[in-house]
Amino acid sequence: MSTLANVLNEQGYNTVNLGYPSRDFPIETLVQKAIPPALDACAGDQPIHFVTHSLGGILLRQYLSEQEMPELGRAVMLGPPNQGSEVVDKLRDMPGFYWLNGDAGNQLGTDKNSIPLSLGPAESEVGVIAGDWSINWILSLIIPGPDDGKVSVERTKLKGMADHIVLPVTHPLMMKNDEVIQQVLHFLRHGMFDHSAAESE
Repeated sequence: MSTLANVLNEQGYNTVNLGYPSRDFPIETLVQKAIPPALDACAGDQPIHFVTHSLGGILLRQYLSEQEMPELGRAVMLGPPNQGSEVVDKLRDMPGFYWLNGDAGNQLGTDKNSIPLSLGPAESEVGVIAGDWSINWILSLIIPGPDDGKVSVERTKLKGMADHIVLPVTHPLMMKNDEVIQQVLHFLRHGMFDHSAAESE
């Protein structure tokens, strides 16, 4: 996320870019390890915006389901499995899956134990950027419809979201893409994506 964070800083946003041990803990624990420290690093009385990638969007939703946050501004989610991912359903019992994805990865399926499906609709200004280009054709064979190699376009959607846009980007690299970065900036400024720019490319 460093490229995106650097651009946001250049555009006047005081950006906090903290990592978290995504493979080591379940979602409920990761929320506390990721979000409160980031909020503590945010100084001043300005609205606090979020830009998340993949699991990060679910951590934010989980946090907001538990905490009031009057200072919350806008949120942009990149490739979030807001309705879970079929990849988890199909591969969670395969050797090596748990080692690669940990407890949190196992919670991102589409079954009755899915954390994303247990969370409610967006109650703030949320924009979602989905990718429809994949460099992982094996996983894409598992996923119905257009996808980014990890999550289908359809399953990135969130009830109550302010806007949704699909760009020709892949899941692991979308945060470095120039068009994604420009769309993030546009949503943070205006509460909507620049669909005319995306359609003209």
